Amino acid sequence: IIDVGVASSKPSAKVISQDEELAQATHVLSKISLNFPDAIISIDTFRSAVAQECVNHGASIINDISSGLLDNKMFQTVANLKVPYIMMHMRGTPQTMQSFTQYNDIIKDVIFYFSERIALARTYGISDILIDPGFGFAKTTEQNFKILNHLEDFKMLNLPLVVGVSRKSIIYKTLQSDSNGALNGTSVLNTIALDKGATILRVHDVKEALECIQLTAALSNA
Repeated sequence: IIDVGVASSKPSAKVISQDEELAQATHVLSKISLNFPDAIISIDTFRSAVAQECVNHGASIINDISSGLLDNKMFQTVANLKVPYIMMHMRGTPQTMQSFTQYNDIIKDVIFYFSERIALARTYGISDILIDPGFGFAKTTEQNFKILNHLEDFKMLNLPLVVGVSRKSIIYKTLQSDSNGALNGTSVLNTIALDKGATILRVHDVKEALECIQLTAALSNA
């Protein structure tokens, strides 16, 4: 799956307009579809209008960091398009999320968040849902590790689990490195995530992630 995202969700990222996001995303999608017609493409956006146009230009999955909370038309758009929908846990916006890291019990709170969003999505007729705990989004390093340590708890939701820890600060801050030196740590955490029930890994380094999948599968089959 090729995941295309134009608007960065880093806390320091500049907010771009819907028109700019739409123009860049549809341009890239058209190029991918032309050169790789068999590719499965996911569009990473929280804007329903962008999601709509990107599906028209070849995307077949919508990946929404806000689970519909930043655009109240998103659920209806997904329902109309009848495409798989990845909903991620986040509080606030990418610019404010690191101010919302207070939880009573982060595992219970995130699971309850998904329970509510999934139930609402079902009322719109959305049936193909995947969940992403949102590593790094409105969470401290310690909270990220707690979620990873209890990742199997999310199986109670009976939905495919997407994990994205690739080269994130949970790795390089712990190792006192930077994103360029986070590949080995990414492979370690990807392997743990797979062992705890991850269905899809969202990565930068495809070859290394595939090796994690192959080795984990071999171990499970032994």
